[in-house]
Amino acid sequence: MEKTYPILLGGQTVGKAAVRREGLYLLFVCDCRFSGQMLYKITVQCGEHREELGVPVPADGSFHLQTRRPAKRFEKGELSFRAMPKHSALNGKFVPLSPDEPFAYLNRLQDAYLEVRGGQVGLVIPGQEI
Repeated sequence: MEKTYPILLGGQTVGKAAVRREGLYLLFVCDCRFSGQMLYKITVQCGEHREELGVPVPADGSFHLQTRRPAKRFEKGELSFRAMPKHSALNGKFVPLSPDEPFAYLNRLQDAYLEVRGGQVGLVIPGQEI
């Protein structure tokens, strides 16, 4: 049986991930629409487990990624998919953005990327502890 999930970049859907069980493995087939100006990687999260699936490559006007992973890694929770800039780390410090407060990380903006967590818009500063 195959199930389809949205792939999010920030708060917007940029593609879909189809997941199908094949024996002891899950087959992930991801199709995304990116501008092509930057490389992105796709990550999947299931409960507390987060894993990078890889970098989608151009194919037929979109970006495509297909990979298999052991199913036992994804048994505890619902799957969710994110696209993020390839150069960013999976961990980092989330800094909420507020128009009323000064932003203390101006010198780190070139490495940061926009993300929405729990309805709050903010920046993730890679390489710093959460």
